[in-house]
Amino acid sequence: MTAATDHVSVAAVLVAAGAGERLSAGVPKAFVEVDGRSLLAHAFDRFAGHPRIREVVVVLPAGVSAQLPGAFTPAVGGRTRQQSVAAGLAKVGAEIEIVLVHDVARPFVPPSVIDAVTDAVAAGADAAIPVVPVHDTVRRIAPDGSLAGTVDRSTLVAVQTPQGFRRSVLAAAHEVGRDLPVTDDAALVEAAGGTVVAVPGAEEAFKVTTPADLARAGAIAERVRLGSATQRRI
Repeated sequence: MTAATDHVSVAAVLVAAGAGERLSAGVPKAFVEVDGRSLLAHAFDRFAGHPRIREVVVVLPAGVSAQLPGAFTPAVGGRTRQQSVAAGLAKVGAEIEIVLVHDVARPFVPPSVIDAVTDAVAAGADAAIPVVPVHDTVRRIAPDGSLAGTVDRSTLVAVQTPQGFRRSVLAAAHEVGRDLPVTDDAALVEAAGGTVVAVPGAEEAFKVTTPADLARAGAIAERVRLGSATQRRI
């Protein structure tokens, strides 16, 4: 956070409309619980409690409501992630300059990542995305199933959220690219001719996708809870 960028108005759009089929939990992924609270609630804490976030919009599945420990604006998601983000963006206040789009399946994003993404956009980038190195060896597979060479992982990164955007840039990208087959909003901005910069992500901002990820998330949530309890006693 810098004095030159701290004055900008920032909103967070939390995308919580996914089904989470790979978890096989019987509820939308956002409402799967770790340490007694939903993934949505954990993610909401990170943004609603951040001093630079002026507004939080939560995109929910149709017919689903949420009780959260703070003020937020609900939005109804669509059939695709792109439609859900567009629905959330439409709910953001007119005065907001920077929009952060975050998947609640990443419930433990550190404040430093929120700051890094916000600072990059406030400094002039159309969009900013947090990234982490790829540690595993990556191999290509040929159509016949045989291995076809190793990919140089020094040229690869894994993309996380929140992804940050100048509000006007994101709105224009959704308007012109509503039918493009892209996987995230940064790709949509790039397809519309915008520039996207990378900032350091964090291992804690991992995505909960499998039951093993839930166990990891539960351990983090317990550690956070116990740490908060200790601070309250001091």
